[in-house]
Amino acid sequence: MSVAYDFGANANASPNDLEAFFMPFTPNRAFKARPRLLSRSKDMHYYTPEGRAVLDATAGLWCANAGHNRDPIVEAIQSQAAEMDFAPPFQYGHPKAFAVSARIAALAPGDLDHVFLCNSGSEAGDTALKIALAYHATKGNATRTRLIGRERGYHGVGFGGISVGGISPNRKMFGSLLPGVDHLPHTYNREKQAFSKGEPEWGAERADALESLVALHDASTIAAVIVEPMAGSTGAIPAPQGYLKRLREICDKYGILLIFDEVITGFGRLGYAFAAERYGVVPDMITFAKGVTSGAVPMGGVLVRKHIYDTFVKSDDPVIDLFHGYTYSAHPLACAASLATLDLYRDEGLFERARALEPVWADAFHSLRSKPGVLDIRTVGLVGAIDFESRADGVGRRAYEGMERLFHDEGMMVRTAGDTFAVSPPLIVSESQMGEIVEKIGRTLDAIF
Repeated sequence: MSVAYDFGANANASPNDLEAFFMPFTPNRAFKARPRLLSRSKDMHYYTPEGRAVLDATAGLWCANAGHNRDPIVEAIQSQAAEMDFAPPFQYGHPKAFAVSARIAALAPGDLDHVFLCNSGSEAGDTALKIALAYHATKGNATRTRLIGRERGYHGVGFGGISVGGISPNRKMFGSLLPGVDHLPHTYNREKQAFSKGEPEWGAERADALESLVALHDASTIAAVIVEPMAGSTGAIPAPQGYLKRLREICDKYGILLIFDEVITGFGRLGYAFAAERYGVVPDMITFAKGVTSGAVPMGGVLVRKHIYDTFVKSDDPVIDLFHGYTYSAHPLACAASLATLDLYRDEGLFERARALEPVWADAFHSLRSKPGVLDIRTVGLVGAIDFESRADGVGRRAYEGMERLFHDEGMMVRTAGDTFAVSPPLIVSESQMGEIVEKIGRTLDAIF
């Protein structure tokens, strides 16, 4: 018996039917009542279906570091799609997978010489945690199964990532999560750090909480610690001066692996290829995604140090080294996009540009300090966050109103986290566009207070 399927031949007849898409991290009914739709992008701007320009002050979702629809990236994707659409990553390979891995490893500090490719920051986070557990098991330390995250941390939405993550709304609906997980305290203290430019002076001592967790659980049970050099999704909280070096020292003391989640901070956001270079710390693993393709094609990965790779890859026997991977690891289109993106970063000096513009950006963004309701402003690299007073009817409602005003009335996009605006423009942002971002946020703060 034949079955006739409706493949949506008439779907374009009702382009405003928004109901079918269950949107992620979005209040669906509120959005669909007054949608913020994007249909085209180029360089620093999105465009609505009506053709209205919207200044992208968020690099998409922290990812379009080289700007949107850059011609070399578009051409690389088109060429690769015409040449080979897909190649299996298990037991087979293609040249661009090896080429892009070598290019990424060359950017990393120390002996972070090997790259495990996946498709997102969430997959990268879970991959790093699995590699840590498997590394200790392979070394004969099977009791090292405990994973340590940090309060207010974000490491994606896989079960591993939300287990070590420390943002409670991301965790509370999903049961008991992974067993044997603990958390360091977050590093933010408004009283001691307010209105910091760059890394705050206070807070390095927060790393010493790891000593307390070692005393509680014993080092022989702890596999790895994972932290963001800048906690992005919780409102752009930079690491205090000396904090990451102190974590490295404690991890070395007890044989614990240290993982930096650089999904946001990687590829120029803090003025370097990786924040690890900015802070002079070589972690055992670095997770990355987002900026590796400037958001053009999904891609993520984990950089691992040589001794970790060598623990798994020890012989020429035809036996699988690590029983982990994804169908779309090292997808040809993603690899092509990444190679073109890395060329743009190099040829246009975008990492160096971000580093040079950081003080200009910081001065401009901190000029909002006098606006009504402002509680704190933080800047580091080409990132800015501004905390403001909540309304009596609930946390986050004022920020949502502000985000809507910015999009519909000012033609600009920002990210919100509670009652915080987080801003992270593409690295191609001009000084005049920095001024435009600040002016539009300022007018919006005036309007919502």
